[in-house]
Amino acid sequence: MTDLKKIIIDDKEIEVDGAMTLIQACELANVEVPRFCYHERLSIAGNCRMCLVEVVGGPPKPAASCAMQVRDLRPGPEGQPPVVKTNSPMVKKAREGVMEFLLINHPLDCPICDQGGECDLQDQAMAYGVDFSRYREVKRASTDLDLGPLVETHMTRCISCTRCVRFTTEVAGITQMGQTGRGEDAEITSYLGETLDSNLQGNIIDLCPVGALTSKPYAFTARPWELTKTETIDVMDALGSNIRVDAKGREVMRIMPRNHDGVNEEWISDKTRFVWDGLRRQRLDRPYIRENGKLRPANWDEALRAAAAAMKDRKVAGLVGDLVPVEAAFAMKQLITGLGGEVECRTDGAKLPAGNRSAYVGTATIEDIDTAHMIQLVGCNPRVDAPVLNARIRKAWINGAMVGLVGEPVDLTYDYA
Repeated sequence: MTDLKKIIIDDKEIEVDGAMTLIQACELANVEVPRFCYHERLSIAGNCRMCLVEVVGGPPKPAASCAMQVRDLRPGPEGQPPVVKTNSPMVKKAREGVMEFLLINHPLDCPICDQGGECDLQDQAMAYGVDFSRYREVKRASTDLDLGPLVETHMTRCISCTRCVRFTTEVAGITQMGQTGRGEDAEITSYLGETLDSNLQGNIIDLCPVGALTSKPYAFTARPWELTKTETIDVMDALGSNIRVDAKGREVMRIMPRNHDGVNEEWISDKTRFVWDGLRRQRLDRPYIRENGKLRPANWDEALRAAAAAMKDRKVAGLVGDLVPVEAAFAMKQLITGLGGEVECRTDGAKLPAGNRSAYVGTATIEDIDTAHMIQLVGCNPRVDAPVLNARIRKAWINGAMVGLVGEPVDLTYDYA
């Protein structure tokens, strides 16, 4: 049975699950609480202290709302619901102090930072920062990391929220990233300078609340306010992740994930994120004809005539890839049958039973994986084929689900039988 508790947040009384944290209760009450380290899909770290709130009748100091549960609050002297304040003078002063400490070592890189315009630190510095610094000592600098060809690092900007460490460890299932040192010497680093070995590593770019982790292929190409945003569905695997395509004029600049709890949550694979690179680099934009072993540019009329001449009086076969739209596959079928060829739906001639659709169509949804007790994988490697789906299977495995694999042994980031 759900343990419901009444709580008063900024003079608004609501009833929430006692297992909820204060920051989650504030979201239900439509009260915005600033945060850097907290993320609803990652474990609680309590590093940044930006989400401080005042608990009336509680400790004489602000409490971190991401780490305190509603059930831990003390009721009033006559049994009244606990009272939480998010905009009191104590809270405002505490957040301003936290922001001042965060900015002590943060470089003034905003004009040349790729995170500019969509930076959490920028937004919260406007709300809780000051227009001058009392810090006169030399700022700390950190050595940049080499995480591979996809993620650019500027570690002097890092505020040690550890979102990247928690994501790579908990969701992606790799252990290359961690934090070393204490106090001012604390820094995010990779184990023995290793690069990231994951098809989900690009998600730490979105998770980073500052400009410490940015996209290498996208670097210095556009600002977010210059982009036209179009919501669509990913076609790079069969998962159907919800994505947003950002374009500058007619040129696609980047691809970002959209939140959908039932499909991709808010992650996308690196194949999806960086496929825009192939839309403008090394792309076939005109037909070519091979003559004497070399390709020369040609127009479409000349190329089609050459193709027709090459296929005349010959046996023709067609190959259809996984990403071909229905219209293109139908055009291929017409071409093959028009030249006297035959078309089969399967290479072995097998036919799907039209009258028994339940024999080959699954009834479970992607979201059902979260509560599954047993997951059987047959002849596949979801870590490569569908990395976001593999992350969901890993989450189910962490929660106690058994995973079985029929086929070649592969590294799935979790144990299987």
